[in-house]
Formats: sequence, C-alpha cells, structure tokens
Amino acid sequence: MADSPQDNPAQGSAPHDVIIVGGGLAGGLIALALHRHAPGCRFLVIEAGRTLGGHHRWSWFETDIAASARPLMAGFALNGWDAGYDIAFPGLARTLPTAYRSLASAEFHRALTEELPPESVMLEAKAAHLDAGGVTLADGTRIAAKRVIDCRPFRSSKHLGGGWQVFLGQHFRCEQPHGLTRPVIMDASVDQIAPYGNEPAYRFVYVLPLSPTEVFVEDTYYADQPKMDADVLKGRVAEYAHRNGWKGEVIDQEAGILPVISGGDFGAALSEIAIPGVALAGARGGFSHPLTSYTLPFAAENALAIARLIATRPDCSGAELAAFCNRRAKRHWRATAYYRMLSRMLFEAAEPGKRVVVFEHFYALKGQLVERFYAGRSTWPDRLRILTGKPPVAIPRAIRALFSSGKPFDTKPLNMETPA
Repeated sequence: MADSPQDNPAQGSAPHDVIIVGGGLAGGLIALALHRHAPGCRFLVIEAGRTLGGHHRWSWFETDIAASARPLMAGFALNGWDAGYDIAFPGLARTLPTAYRSLASAEFHRALTEELPPESVMLEAKAAHLDAGGVTLADGTRIAAKRVIDCRPFRSSKHLGGGWQVFLGQHFRCEQPHGLTRPVIMDASVDQIAPYGNEPAYRFVYVLPLSPTEVFVEDTYYADQPKMDADVLKGRVAEYAHRNGWKGEVIDQEAGILPVISGGDFGAALSEIAIPGVALAGARGGFSHPLTSYTLPFAAENALAIARLIATRPDCSGAELAAFCNRRAKRHWRATAYYRMLSRMLFEAAEPGKRVVVFEHFYALKGQLVERFYAGRSTWPDRLRILTGKPPVAIPRAIRALFSSGKPFDTKPLNMETPA
C-alpha cells in the first residue's frame, strides 16, 4: 500500500539531495542510477500514480543502448529475442538480425521497489508546485530539496510541430501455442486507415510473442491528429488475432498517443515549461527519437550522466544540474535534426495513404543501416542512402517539407474516445 504524504518517512526535516517528480521511465531510471552510482545521495521519487512506470511497455533494439548503459537495465526481467525480428509490407517481407528487448511497466515497478530504499519512493502524491528549493504537494505538504528534476509527461507546445503515433495494444493468452518465434516489429500489409474512421493514415501491427501461448498485439498509426476511437482499434486488434488463428482471452491492454516531432523552436518550447533552477528530463525535456518516439535509450544515458555528475560533484547546485540537462537536451535536438527532417517528409510530403511506401523503401535497405537509424546514430552515408533512389514522395512537396518547421502541434488535450 502506498504511503500517504503525512506518513511517509521521506519528509524528514533534512532536505533531500534530489527530488525526482514523475516516476515514469526517465524518473525511475534516474533514481536507480543514483542509488547505484551515487550511494550517498538522498533522493526521493514523487509519483502521482499508484505504481512506478504507469501502464506501458517499452521496447528497444539491443544495439540502441550504449554498452555503458546496459548494466543499468540488468536488474529487470526482460522479454528478449536474439533471433532478430520480422517486417512485412505489401511488396516486401524480411527478417532482420538485430536482437530485440521489451520491458513491461509492472516489472519496472516490481524491480525498482525491491531495489530502491522504501523511503525513497512516494506514490499517489501529486506535485502541485516545483521550484529550485523543493516541491509542494497538492495537499500543501512542502518537501525541501537541494535539486529538483522534472520528469513529468511530455507537454504539447505551439512552438513544436509534427504528427502523432497512436496505438492500442492487447496482451492475449491463447488457447493453443501461437507459433511465433520472433517479434513482428512492423506488419504494414494491413489496410492503411486512420485510428478514428476511414481516412487514410500509415498503419501497422506490432506483435511480441511473450511466451509460447501469450502474444502482445498492438495496432499503431502515424496520424495527423492526436485522437483515437479505442473501440475501433480493439476491433482491429481482434480481427488481426482472429486472422492469425489466435483464440483466447485478453489479459491486459494499453493505449496511448505520442508526439512525432518534426520541427519547431526547441528553445522556446523549453522556456514555456522550464522552472528556474529545476532540471528537465525525459520526454518532457525533449529526450526522444523524433521519428520513432523511442525514449528508453536516451532515458538510460541521461540517468547515468546525472548520477555521475552528482557522484563526482556532490556540491553541484540545482541551477547547475538544470543547466547540465539543458545542454544535453539542446545537444540531442541538434543531433536528431536529420530524423525531424524525415518526419516532415512523412507528414508533409507523403500523402497519408501512401506513407507506407516511405517505410517500405526504408526497410528494403541494409540491416545495419536500419539498426543505426533506430539508435539515432545514422552515418552520413546512411543518410544519403535513405534519401537516394526512386523518391517515394513528390519532389515539390519534398522541397517544401525540407524547409518547413513542421505542422504546429494542437495544444488541446489528447482525444482518446472510449479510453482503455
């Protein structure tokens, strides 16, 4: 049972060295890195939900994570596939050799709460106000800290542009073995329709064989609007499972809408949410892959970088930590400019019903190029190769997209009808 703010021993009179607001992927990994690599650091994770990590599944290619960051993930029980993964398109089917990993949020919560000191985690506690000297909870409780890190969810900004990745996944327990031995990272042989009706959009199904009789099936879309009709997506997942002969019960479900950032004024977007003296991390701080929306590799690297800074400079101020994270965020933004340009090509140059051709063109390239792309480490020859050959988009539209700053995000709340 979660401690109430009044009962939690983390509220002692001595200030904490670090308070992490938001116990999702980024916040949880920062806490883990501090626990392992800055053992003298007194930290506290404040999470509004009942569990760390929320209700998600994070997946990544083994090569996405730098070798130095892999030990950070070693304590989690992962689903893993070393025999590669499959992709399918209307005119292309391949098996690529890269190993793949997946982490369920339930395991994330279990592993963290077993390893972290109990007094370092505060669940079901909503932070109402953050500042350089600490955090004030919604019930008025004040918790002092030398440094504060804001790891709350991404907030849409009028200063950023792009599209959206919309998804709904269901975990099936099948009556009979499903027969899969590898993940299907992208099955785009399905109808290319939007997640909220019959408009065209890039759609694919993502499949993870979690055990011989359990399979995770996710319907995913690159859509222009941040909305979904969850009942429609449930029906499409059920139809896909039926088509593959997978009969059984749904034992879990998740759904979400993620930004696919294609451009904008990053400095202005950060200024909109920045709090003086408070560090920004996670997707809120801009640490994601602009085209795939992957966050785990960047979250792991950031967690270790923050822990190293605090371990080597225990006198580092909150303002210095905030500046450190800001520099890393701006460096990440510059390093991922190429992927934002590809996002603009996808959302502004390619017609919605023909975006599948863009991805099919990409997946026909060499496996190591694909591997480096997902890791955000594409070489200059890779970048040229991706853009050469018969263009899957009209040249005039491609030129306009090249010089665009992205279609501005709608800052209204995300629209998830009949949410899961």
